[in-house]
Amino acid sequence: MVDRLQSLLSRFAVSAEVFHAGPLCGINDLPADGERGQLHLIRLGQVRVEHADGSVLQIDQPSVLLYPRPMAHRFVTDPQRGADFACAHLQFEGAGNNPVAAALPPVICLPLDQLYGGQPILSVLFEEAFAQRCGRQALLDRLFEVVLIQILRALMESGQLRVGLLAGMAHPRLRHALVAMHEAPADEWTLESLAQRAGMSRSAFADSFRDTIGSTPGHYLQGWRTRLVQQALRKGQPLKRIAIDVGYGSEAALSRAFKAQTGQSPREWKHGLRAARDAA
Repeated sequence: MVDRLQSLLSRFAVSAEVFHAGPLCGINDLPADGERGQLHLIRLGQVRVEHADGSVLQIDQPSVLLYPRPMAHRFVTDPQRGADFACAHLQFEGAGNNPVAAALPPVICLPLDQLYGGQPILSVLFEEAFAQRCGRQALLDRLFEVVLIQILRALMESGQLRVGLLAGMAHPRLRHALVAMHEAPADEWTLESLAQRAGMSRSAFADSFRDTIGSTPGHYLQGWRTRLVQQALRKGQPLKRIAIDVGYGSEAALSRAFKAQTGQSPREWKHGLRAARDAA
C-alpha cells in the first residue's frame, strides 16, 4: 500500500533552514516574509506567543510551534531567564499552493511528548543545535524536516484535524481514494471508481468525502490537477506534455480547466509568476 504522506511529500516537498538556536529573552518579534512558514522547538522555559489578530498562546512545557504559512508573531519570555529555542524557516514547494501547507491551520502548538517516536530525534536535534560541530547546519535542516513529518503524523493519528485534506488522509476509507488520485491524477476517475477504492457505496462515499474534505471528489481532483499543472509550469515544462501527465486530452482542455480553477489561463498565470520573481 502506498504511504499516504509519501504520496503528498514526494510531489510537494518541504525544506527547512535553521536560523536560530539558543535562548531568547524578553520580547522578540518574528515578522512574516510573505513566503516561508516557521517551525519552533521550545526546549525549556515559559513563552507567551502573541499574534496580530489578538490571539495568544501560553506555553509552559517543552513544545513545538508550527506556522505552515507566513504569519508574524511575537515571543515574550522572562527578560533574564528567557527560554531555549531552536527555530527554522519552512519552504513548502508551491508556497500557498502547497496542499500540505494549505490543509493546516495558521498555527499549531503541540507538547513535544505528543510526537510519537520523536524523543531520539529531538535529543540529537537539541544536542546539535546548542553545539558547534562541522555539518551542523545541514544536519539540523534535515532533522527539522523529520520533525515536521512527525508533526503531520501526530495530527493525523490523533484526529485533531476534523475537516480538510489531512483529515481525509486520516480517514480509514477515504484515504485510499485520495492516495489513488494523488498517485494517478491522469486516470479517468469517476465517483464509482473512487468509491470502490474506498470500499464504500457511491452515496456514502460522496457524503463522507464532502463532509470530511470540504468539497466534492470531482472538485478535489480538479484542484489537485491544477496544483500539478502549476508545479510543472514553474519547472518550465511545455503545456502539451503537462496535459498528458495530468489527464487532459489536449492543451485546450487543460487551459479551460485551469482557468475555471484559477481565473487565469496557464500562460497568464506563468507570466504573473515570472513578474513576481522579477520584482522580488
